[in-house]
Amino acid sequence: PRNLKKIESPPPVLYIKGRILPKDNLSIAVIGTRKITPYGREVTEKLTTSLVGQGFTIVSGLARGVDSVAHRIALGNGGRTLAVLGSGLDRIYPPEHKALAEKIVDLDLGAIISELALGTAPLKGHFPSRNRLISGLSLGVLVTEGATVSGTKITSQFCLEQGRKLLAVPGPITSPLSQGPADLIKTG
Repeated sequence: PRNLKKIESPPPVLYIKGRILPKDNLSIAVIGTRKITPYGREVTEKLTTSLVGQGFTIVSGLARGVDSVAHRIALGNGGRTLAVLGSGLDRIYPPEHKALAEKIVDLDLGAIISELALGTAPLKGHFPSRNRLISGLSLGVLVTEGATVSGTKITSQFCLEQGRKLLAVPGPITSPLSQGPADLIKTG
């Protein structure tokens, strides 16, 4: 994909199940916490619906929480979505999202993507590299909810290093899951 070719050290090999189309170059990553709150769900649903309505492909990591909400909302609105894995394409993680991954491919509304070979397990050390691809496939990254220390922060850092736009949604000041976006906003 054109956006991914522009990052430093793009993956030498990319495994894809489904199709990546030229129009997927107009894409934005929607990411955040796995422990989504009702506020985070509402914001993710509204913003993802709007982005899909404007023709954006939604990129995320197929994780629990914000990622799965973003993928489902994209599909539910007839939009396209790219799910980037931290495992081989045959080792969907988390396992309860196997049906979601299959739906993306079966509806021909996107692809599941990995730089890891078939059979590769979803090990903790694979996810930072996956996060690099999430931001690399996108023109920008939207953080809807997240803690201060998280994979969201890693993806945000890659986004900035890659010269992409980083967007953060402010949340309730009493929620620890608003701290990640608040930190991003505070630092500009």
